[in-house]
Amino acid sequence: MAGSFRKYFLHNIGLKLISLALATGLWIAVVRDPLAEVAVDVPIELQNIPAKLEVSSEHIPQAQIRVRGPERLINRLQATDVHAAINLNEVAAGEHTFDLTASQIHEPQGLEVVQIIPTQLHLAFDTRITRSIEVRPRITGTFASGYSIANVEVVPHRVSITGPRRRVEAVDDAMTDPIDASGNIGSAEFTVHVYVSDPLIQVVNPAVVRVTVIMQKNAMTPEVAPTAK
Repeated sequence: MAGSFRKYFLHNIGLKLISLALATGLWIAVVRDPLAEVAVDVPIELQNIPAKLEVSSEHIPQAQIRVRGPERLINRLQATDVHAAINLNEVAAGEHTFDLTASQIHEPQGLEVVQIIPTQLHLAFDTRITRSIEVRPRITGTFASGYSIANVEVVPHRVSITGPRRRVEAVDDAMTDPIDASGNIGSAEFTVHVYVSDPLIQVVNPAVVRVTVIMQKNAMTPEVAPTAK
């Protein structure tokens, strides 16, 4: 009986010792490295947007991703290690809702996505167009006494803008940065940037213009002789 037990115990003793060591190591790892969770705020990447199409939504929300895994991995986790991506290769102009699932989240190996907020993303898209619009200079300052603006010249007087169709078509003109003409009594030239207040519209050509402000001396108002009483 004792011989049989000894024979059974010693059979494949090497493999049995290896298995025991692995099991012990795994148990120690679990005990020493418990599970932990953390929430990470990450931007949502919009991939493969079709040519000549632009996002017309002004705000693209971030996603809060809650991941779970060994505490040692959680402690080393950086925000850049996790990101969400949506493939837009078949999207068309208009409003669209996209599901945000764990399959669209890229996280380090050994971690598990347990929660995503929000679970859906609503975005609007429009065709990209380019249009030429007039530049409107913005003159400021305190003019010299007795002087006023005679003329303002802008070169070039038109610029090109690009962006989502509906938003580009709604723009009447582009503005210059404020031009301070204080104290000018003749002709003064300024080089300034041009902008459009809509954040989804870009000034593409040119972004800088030359503005010449020409002042003139006001005509003196003739004095009126007092009426005899």
